[in-house]
Amino acid sequence: MKMAIAEGLANSYSYTKYRDILHVLLSQGKSSGPKQSEDLLAYSQLNEARMDRLDKKIVVPEENITKLLAIKEKYIWLVLSEGWCGDAAQLIPIFNKLAILSPNIDLKIAFRDENEALMNLFLTNGSRSIPKLIVLDKKTLEVRANWGPRPKPAAHIISSYKAQYGVIDETARKELHLWYSRDKGVTAQEELIQLMEDVEHAFYTKR
Repeated sequence: MKMAIAEGLANSYSYTKYRDILHVLLSQGKSSGPKQSEDLLAYSQLNEARMDRLDKKIVVPEENITKLLAIKEKYIWLVLSEGWCGDAAQLIPIFNKLAILSPNIDLKIAFRDENEALMNLFLTNGSRSIPKLIVLDKKTLEVRANWGPRPKPAAHIISSYKAQYGVIDETARKELHLWYSRDKGVTAQEELIQLMEDVEHAFYTKR
Protein backbone atom coordinates (compact mmCIF):
# COMPACT_ATOMS: atom_id res chain seq x y z
CA MET A 1 0.00 0.00 0.00
CA LYS A 2 2.77 2.45 0.89
CA MET A 3 4.33 2.13 -2.56
CA ALA A 4 1.00 2.63 -4.32
CA ILE A 5 0.28 5.73 -2.26
CA ALA A 6 3.75 7.13 -2.87
CA GLU A 7 3.36 6.56 -6.61
CA GLY A 8 -0.08 8.13 -6.55
CA LEU A 9 1.24 11.23 -4.83
CA ALA A 10 4.15 11.44 -7.24
CA ASN A 11 1.67 11.32 -10.13
CA SER A 12 -0.78 13.80 -8.60
CA TYR A 13 -1.60 17.40 -9.38
CA SER A 14 -3.07 20.48 -7.78
CA TYR A 15 -6.65 21.29 -8.69
CA THR A 16 -5.51 24.10 -10.97
CA LYS A 17 -3.05 21.86 -12.79
CA TYR A 18 -5.65 19.08 -13.07
CA ARG A 19 -8.06 21.52 -14.70
CA ASP A 20 -5.32 22.76 -17.02
CA ILE A 21 -4.48 19.21 -18.14
CA LEU A 22 -8.12 18.46 -18.90
CA HIS A 23 -8.50 21.72 -20.82
CA VAL A 24 -5.47 20.99 -22.99
CA LEU A 25 -6.75 17.49 -23.72
CA LEU A 26 -10.13 18.88 -24.74
CA SER A 27 -8.46 21.41 -27.03
CA GLN A 28 -6.88 18.39 -28.75
CA GLY A 29 -10.22 16.61 -29.03
CA LYS A 30 -9.34 14.11 -26.32
CA SER A 31 -10.64 12.95 -22.96
CA SER A 32 -8.40 11.78 -20.13
CA GLY A 33 -7.45 8.10 -19.90
CA PRO A 34 -6.35 5.55 -22.48
CA LYS A 35 -9.82 4.95 -23.95
CA GLN A 36 -11.10 7.53 -26.40
CA SER A 37 -14.60 7.82 -27.81
CA GLU A 38 -17.11 10.44 -28.90
CA ASP A 39 -19.17 9.76 -25.78
CA LEU A 40 -16.22 10.21 -23.41
CA LEU A 41 -15.23 13.41 -25.17
CA ALA A 42 -18.78 14.75 -24.93
CA TYR A 43 -18.94 13.91 -21.21
CA SER A 44 -15.57 15.61 -20.67
CA GLN A 45 -16.71 18.77 -22.46
CA LEU A 46 -19.90 18.87 -20.39
CA ASN A 47 -17.90 18.30 -17.21
CA GLU A 48 -15.57 21.20 -17.91
CA ALA A 49 -18.60 23.48 -18.08
CA ARG A 50 -19.93 21.94 -14.85
CA MET A 51 -16.67 22.56 -13.01
CA ASP A 52 -16.45 26.12 -14.31
CA ARG A 53 -19.95 26.78 -13.00
CA LEU A 54 -19.36 25.12 -9.65
CA ASP A 55 -16.09 26.97 -9.08
CA LYS A 56 -18.13 30.18 -9.18
CA LYS A 57 -21.27 29.07 -7.37
CA ILE A 58 -20.28 26.75 -4.52
CA VAL A 59 -21.19 28.25 -1.16
CA VAL A 60 -19.67 26.97 2.09
CA PRO A 61 -21.79 27.99 5.10
CA GLU A 62 -20.07 29.71 8.01
CA GLU A 63 -20.71 26.74 10.29
CA ASN A 64 -18.81 24.49 7.89
CA ILE A 65 -15.95 26.98 7.65
CA THR A 66 -15.73 26.99 11.45
CA LYS A 67 -15.53 23.19 11.48
CA LEU A 68 -12.86 23.17 8.79
CA LEU A 69 -10.78 25.67 10.74
CA ALA A 70 -11.07 23.43 13.81
CA ILE A 71 -9.11 20.65 12.10
CA LYS A 72 -5.84 20.43 14.00
CA GLU A 73 -3.72 17.82 12.24
CA LYS A 74 -2.38 18.10 8.70
CA TYR A 75 -3.81 15.91 5.95
CA ILE A 76 -3.58 15.21 2.26
CA TRP A 77 -6.73 14.53 0.31
CA LEU A 78 -5.52 12.31 -2.52
CA VAL A 79 -8.31 11.98 -5.07
CA LEU A 80 -8.56 9.51 -7.94
CA SER A 81 -10.47 10.93 -10.88
CA GLU A 82 -10.90 11.22 -14.66
CA GLY A 83 -12.20 14.11 -16.73
CA TRP A 84 -15.10 12.14 -18.24
CA CYS A 85 -16.57 11.22 -14.84
CA GLY A 86 -19.76 13.13 -14.07
CA ASP A 87 -19.59 12.53 -10.31
CA ALA A 88 -16.02 13.81 -10.24
CA ALA A 89 -17.04 16.99 -12.04
CA GLN A 90 -19.78 17.57 -9.47
CA LEU A 91 -17.61 16.83 -6.45
CA ILE A 92 -13.98 17.81 -7.04
CA PRO A 93 -14.75 21.56 -7.11
CA ILE A 94 -16.28 21.03 -3.66
CA PHE A 95 -13.17 19.19 -2.47
CA ASN A 96 -11.10 22.10 -3.74
CA LYS A 97 -13.23 24.73 -2.04
CA LEU A 98 -13.04 22.93 1.32
CA ALA A 99 -9.29 22.42 1.00
CA ILE A 100 -8.78 26.11 0.24
CA LEU A 101 -10.68 27.02 3.40
CA SER A 102 -8.68 24.66 5.62
CA PRO A 103 -4.98 25.41 6.13
CA ASN A 104 -4.50 21.77 7.17
CA ILE A 105 -5.87 20.05 4.06
CA ASP A 106 -3.77 19.72 0.90
CA LEU A 107 -5.72 18.53 -2.16
CA LYS A 108 -3.96 16.34 -4.73
CA ILE A 109 -5.64 14.75 -7.75
CA ALA A 110 -4.36 11.71 -9.63
CA PHE A 111 -5.77 10.11 -12.76
CA ARG A 112 -7.35 6.74 -12.06
CA ASP A 113 -6.08 4.94 -15.13
CA GLU A 114 -2.50 6.08 -14.52
CA ASN A 115 -2.61 4.72 -10.96
CA GLU A 116 -4.12 1.26 -11.23
CA ALA A 117 -2.37 -0.18 -8.16
CA LEU A 118 -3.74 2.59 -5.95
CA MET A 119 -7.23 2.38 -7.42
CA ASN A 120 -7.35 -1.36 -6.80
CA LEU A 121 -6.82 -0.71 -3.09
CA PHE A 122 -9.97 1.40 -2.88
CA LEU A 123 -12.61 -0.38 -4.90
CA THR A 124 -16.31 0.21 -4.30
CA ASN A 125 -18.24 -3.06 -4.33
CA GLY A 126 -15.51 -4.47 -6.56
CA SER A 127 -15.63 -1.61 -9.07
CA ARG A 128 -13.12 1.14 -9.87
CA SER A 129 -15.64 3.86 -9.11
CA ILE A 130 -14.51 7.48 -8.94
CA PRO A 131 -13.99 9.97 -7.54
CA LYS A 132 -12.34 8.29 -4.59
CA LEU A 133 -10.98 10.58 -1.88
CA ILE A 134 -8.25 9.09 0.32
CA VAL A 135 -7.43 10.89 3.57
CA LEU A 136 -3.72 10.65 4.35
CA ASP A 137 -1.82 11.75 7.42
CA LYS A 138 0.52 14.34 5.90
CA LYS A 139 3.44 13.37 8.15
CA THR A 140 3.29 9.59 7.86
CA LEU A 141 1.21 9.15 4.66
CA GLU A 142 -0.88 6.59 6.53
CA VAL A 143 -4.45 6.18 5.31
CA ARG A 144 -6.90 7.60 7.84
CA ALA A 145 -10.13 7.21 5.85
CA ASN A 146 -11.61 7.24 2.38
CA TRP A 147 -14.79 8.57 0.81
CA GLY A 148 -16.63 8.22 -2.47
CA PRO A 149 -17.58 7.84 -5.17
CA ARG A 150 -20.66 9.92 -4.32
CA PRO A 151 -22.70 11.18 -1.33
CA LYS A 152 -25.05 8.66 0.25
CA PRO A 153 -28.32 10.03 -1.22
CA ALA A 154 -26.77 10.07 -4.70
CA ALA A 155 -25.49 6.53 -4.22
CA HIS A 156 -29.01 5.49 -3.24
CA ILE A 157 -30.42 6.97 -6.46
CA ILE A 158 -28.01 4.91 -8.55
CA SER A 159 -28.38 1.67 -6.59
CA SER A 160 -32.18 1.92 -6.58
CA TYR A 161 -32.31 2.63 -10.30
CA LYS A 162 -30.00 -0.27 -11.09
CA ALA A 163 -32.04 -2.61 -8.87
CA GLN A 164 -35.21 -1.63 -10.73
CA TYR A 165 -33.96 -1.48 -14.31
CA GLY A 166 -30.75 -3.53 -14.26
CA VAL A 167 -28.63 -0.85 -15.95
CA ILE A 168 -27.36 2.70 -15.47
CA ASP A 169 -28.49 4.63 -18.53
CA GLU A 170 -28.90 8.27 -19.55
CA THR A 171 -32.16 8.53 -17.61
CA ALA A 172 -30.36 7.48 -14.43
CA ARG A 173 -27.55 9.95 -15.10
CA LYS A 174 -30.03 12.78 -15.63
CA GLU A 175 -31.75 11.92 -12.35
CA LEU A 176 -28.39 11.85 -10.58
CA HIS A 177 -27.26 15.23 -11.91
CA LEU A 178 -30.65 16.74 -11.12
CA TRP A 179 -30.06 15.69 -7.51
CA TYR A 180 -26.61 17.30 -7.54
CA SER A 181 -28.12 20.51 -8.91
CA ARG A 182 -30.79 20.65 -6.23
CA ASP A 183 -28.42 19.69 -3.40
CA LYS A 184 -25.90 22.45 -4.30
CA GLY A 185 -23.02 20.57 -2.69
CA VAL A 186 -24.50 20.65 0.81
CA THR A 187 -24.54 16.89 1.42
CA ALA A 188 -20.98 16.33 0.18
CA GLN A 189 -19.75 19.10 2.46
CA GLU A 190 -21.55 17.64 5.45
CA GLU A 191 -20.31 14.09 4.80
CA LEU A 192 -16.70 15.18 4.28
CA ILE A 193 -16.63 17.40 7.34
CA GLN A 194 -18.13 14.60 9.44
CA LEU A 195 -15.49 12.26 8.03
CA MET A 196 -12.70 14.63 9.08
CA GLU A 197 -14.22 15.08 12.54
CA ASP A 198 -14.28 11.28 12.91
CA VAL A 199 -10.65 11.06 11.75
CA GLU A 200 -9.58 13.71 14.24
CA HIS A 201 -11.54 12.06 17.05
CA ALA A 202 -9.93 8.69 16.32
CA PHE A 203 -6.47 10.26 16.23
CA TYR A 204 -6.79 12.03 19.57
CA THR A 205 -8.51 9.06 21.22
CA LYS A 206 -5.49 6.87 20.42
CA ARG A 207 -3.00 9.35 21.88
